[in-house]
Amino acid sequence: MRVPLSWLREFVDLPADVTPEAVLADLVRVGFEEEDVHRFELTGPIVVGEVVSFDAEPQSNGKTIRWCQVDVGEAEGGVRGIVCGAGNFFAGDKVVVTLPGAVLPGPFPIAARKTYGHVSDGMIASAKELGLGDEHSGILRLVELGIDAPVGTDAIALLGLDDVAVDINVTPDRGYALSVRGVAREYSHATGAAFRDPGLRPWGEVNLHDEQAFSVAVDDRAPIRGREGATEFVARIVRDVDPTKPTPAWMVARLTLAGIRSLGILIDITNYVMIELGQPIHGYDLDRLTGGITVRRAQQGETLETLDGKVRTLDPEDLLITDESGPIGLAGVMGGGTTEMTDATRNVLIEAATFDTVSIARTARRHKLPSEASRRFERGVDPAIAFVAAARVAELMVAYAGGTDTRAGGALLRAYETPGIDLPSGFVPGLIGVAYTPEEIVAALEMIGCRVTAGADGWAVSPPTWRPDLTDRWTLAEEVARIEGYDRIPSMLPTPPSGRGLTLAQQGRRRTANALAAAGYVETPSFPFTTEAANDLHGSESGEHLPSIKLANPLDGQSPFLRRSLVPGLLEVAHRNVSRGFTDLALFETGMVFLPAPGVTYGTDTVPPLATRPDAATLAALDDAIPPQPRHVAVLLTGNVSPKQPGHPSVAADVADALDAVRTIAAAAGVTVDVAQTRRAALHPGRTAVLSVHGREVGYAGELLPAVAEAAELPGRVIVAELDLDLALSLAGERVVAASLSGFPAATQDVSLVLDAEVPAADVGAALHDGAGALLESLRLVDDYRGAGVPEGAKSLTFALRFRAPDRTLTAAEATESKLAGVAVAAQRFGATLRE
Repeated sequence: MRVPLSWLREFVDLPADVTPEAVLADLVRVGFEEEDVHRFELTGPIVVGEVVSFDAEPQSNGKTIRWCQVDVGEAEGGVRGIVCGAGNFFAGDKVVVTLPGAVLPGPFPIAARKTYGHVSDGMIASAKELGLGDEHSGILRLVELGIDAPVGTDAIALLGLDDVAVDINVTPDRGYALSVRGVAREYSHATGAAFRDPGLRPWGEVNLHDEQAFSVAVDDRAPIRGREGATEFVARIVRDVDPTKPTPAWMVARLTLAGIRSLGILIDITNYVMIELGQPIHGYDLDRLTGGITVRRAQQGETLETLDGKVRTLDPEDLLITDESGPIGLAGVMGGGTTEMTDATRNVLIEAATFDTVSIARTARRHKLPSEASRRFERGVDPAIAFVAAARVAELMVAYAGGTDTRAGGALLRAYETPGIDLPSGFVPGLIGVAYTPEEIVAALEMIGCRVTAGADGWAVSPPTWRPDLTDRWTLAEEVARIEGYDRIPSMLPTPPSGRGLTLAQQGRRRTANALAAAGYVETPSFPFTTEAANDLHGSESGEHLPSIKLANPLDGQSPFLRRSLVPGLLEVAHRNVSRGFTDLALFETGMVFLPAPGVTYGTDTVPPLATRPDAATLAALDDAIPPQPRHVAVLLTGNVSPKQPGHPSVAADVADALDAVRTIAAAAGVTVDVAQTRRAALHPGRTAVLSVHGREVGYAGELLPAVAEAAELPGRVIVAELDLDLALSLAGERVVAASLSGFPAATQDVSLVLDAEVPAADVGAALHDGAGALLESLRLVDDYRGAGVPEGAKSLTFALRFRAPDRTLTAAEATESKLAGVAVAAQRFGATLRE
C-alpha cells in the first residue's frame, strides 16, 4: 500500500519535518513491513511561465514548431526563447517551464541547446514529461487545471510533485490498511498522534433523501457455502457532470504516487475515494442502464464483456451486477463495458457495496482478473463505510466535475453488529508472557476501536466494523502485544521439556539429507505436481496406468496430478539447469509422494468445527480421507562426475555412482541395502537394480532409457535412484548400533566363480556371505567377465573377500577354509564352480 504523506497528513498529525523513513519506522513498530519510498523523480528549477508570444515556423520535414517567448518571472528581462513542438496553447497561457539545470523523469536533464535554428533556453512541459500521467498530445495548460498562479511560482510544489509516498506490505488479515484511513489510524497507534477519522461523518450528511428513487435488489436465494453475496448496497445519483473537466493536479499527483493512473475526472474520483477510505466504488453511466440493479449469481452459459475488452464466460458461483439487459459487471472485481463512464456521460450512478470476501476472491482467481477492488473485498471491507464513501464521491463530482448531487438513489442495508468476544483477565499475560496490567489491556483494545465492557472475570470485547480479523481471544491478545510493543516480549526461548527433540524418523531424514549434501549432491526441492503420464512412467515398475490424485483446483492446469515419484521433479530441475549451461549435475530431493490405493476415493466434504478439537472418530475419518504419503529420497546424475583436467580424462556418471549414493543413504539410515538386477519402466534393461532391506523392496536405481532422457530434453546419460526413506528408516529399528572394531589385521582373498549368466551377482554374493560365516568382514564384486575362456551363456564373477577375527590374527588356512565354505554354498545354490 503506497500512501502519499500529504494525504496521510489530512487524517493524522505528522511532524512538519517528518521524513518518509521515520514514518516507515513508526509503522514497522505496529507490525507492518517496510517496502519502499516513492517520489517524483524530478528536480527544479521548474516554474510557472506565461507565453508572451510565439511564431509558427514550418520545417522541411513537414513539422511546424513554435518559437516562443515565455515570461518565467526573472528579475532582469524575464523572457526566454523556447522551441516547442506542441500546438495546443495560446499567447497569454500559463504553462509549466523546465529551466536549464532541471531534471525530468527518465532521467532527462534540461539544458539550453540549439534546435531548429534557435537556442531553446528551457522546455515547456507536458503532463507525461512531468510524470503526471500518460497524456502527451500537448503541453500542460494551467488554465485547464483551474490554476492561476503568479509567473515564476515553483511548479513542483504547485502541482504536488514535491510529495512523497511510503510503501508498506499489508498482510491478508489487515485489509483495513489498504486505505489512507487505515494507515493513518495505525500511525496514530504507533505514535499517539491525533487521528481524524474520515469515516465518522454526521449521518445526516450521508443519508439519502429518497432511498427508493432507484431500484436495488439482491437475489441470492441459494448462497454459496451459506454466505450471501452482498449485505450492503448503496446507489447514489449525480446528474449533469462534465467528464471532460481536468482532474486537479494534486489529485493526479496523489493517485500517481499511490500507483494509480489518471483515467479522467470521473474514474479518478472513484479511485481516489477507494484509496482514501478503503471502499471500492464503481460508477455507471446512468443513461446506459436499463431498469434497476439486481445483484445475483451468474447463470450457466452467461457471458460478460468486462472493461478490459474481454468477453468472459461466467461461472454459476460468480456474483454479478445486472440490470434488465443482463450482466453489467463482475461484482467487486471489474465493471462491464456496456455501462462504463465515458466522455459522453452526463449522469452517474455511484455504487458502494459490501460483497462476500470468498465469492470475490474466487471470481478474481477464476477469471485471472485481480484488481484494486477485488484486493480489498477479498480481505474484508468495513461494512459501515459504504454510505460515507458514496457521499464522498458525490461531493467530489460536484466540486470537480460540475455535477449536481440529487441525494437520491437506492439502498439495501442490514443491521451489522460485530459478535462479542469473551476475554478472561489473565489470558493475555499468560499467552504473551508479559505482565500487562488490566489498564494496559483495556487501553490497547479501545485504541484500535473496540468496545470493552468489564465483567466479573474479564471483559466482553466488541471489535470495530473495520476489523473482521478480530474473531477470538487469541487475535485480541495479538493486538495488545502489537499496540504495547513487541519489544516488551522477552526474546528468551523457553526451555523445552525433556524428550521433546527430533523423533527418530526426523533424525534419520536429517542425517540422510546431510550425508548426500556432504557427498557433493545439491538439494533441489520441487513442486509436487506432475502429469498422469509421468506418474505412470516413473511411478510404477512396468509403466501401467496407476491411480493418481488429481487436484480440484491445480496451480498449473498442465500438471494437475500429485506425484507418485520424485524423479519427474528432478528431471525438470535438471532440464532447467542444462538449458542454462550447467551440464554436470548431481541432484537430490527428499519429499512426500502420494500413493492412492486402487478403487479408493479420497477427500471429504465434511469439515469439523475449528473451535474444538475433533474426537478420535473424526480424526480417524480425516486420516482415511488422505492417501498414503510416504517420504522418498531420490538422486539424479548427468554429465561428468569428474571433469577433464591435465593428466586425467573426464569420468561420466553411471549406475555405479547412483549405487554409491544409495550406500550413502543406507549408511545414514542405519540399514544395509541389497542390490539385485531387475527391469523397470523408463530404465535401461541391464542397467537397472532393485534395492531391498531385509528382503523388502525399498527402491530402485538405474539409467534412464535414451528415449525417456530425450523426452525430458536432457542430452547424454541420465542416472537416477529412488528409495522409500520412511520404509528404510522403519526397517533400521529404533537404534543404530556401531560395530566393534577389531585390532587384528585382515586377511584378503579373491574368488572367481563361473556360473549361468542369468544368475544375479547379488544372489551369488549372498551365498558366499552365508557360507563364509562370521569371519567374513566384507565382500565386494570387482569383475563380471564374459568372453574367451568362459562357456557360452555363462559368466565369471570375481569377488574380493576380507576376513578378520575379533580375538586373533587369522592364518591363511583359516581364511581359505572360510572362503571355500562360501564357494560350496554358491555351488549348491547356483552350480557355481571355481574358475581356473
